Amino acid sequence: MNISFTVSDDFLLSLKEDKQQFTDNLRFLLALTLYRKNRLSLGKAAELAGYNKLDFIDKLRLEKEAVFDFNEAEMNEVFADIDKLP
Repeated sequence: MNISFTVSDDFLLSLKEDKQQFTDNLRFLLALTLYRKNRLSLGKAAELAGYNKLDFIDKLRLEKEAVFDFNEAEMNEVFADIDKLP
């Protein structure tokens, strides 16, 4: 699928990005937003952004974004499961 819309050159100048950089950043930010809202899995978000999973995780790390965002109850469940391991 191809989605297109018009963006003024002023935006690219303000951001100091060329068309490809802008497009890549827009795809990443959309994927990140959909991942944060639990609308896409990590793998699908990576695919949308144009990355494989490991590169997407690394990009999240570089952007100081949480890869996994668990609340306290979910973390307690994880640690309880870990304690059950041999």
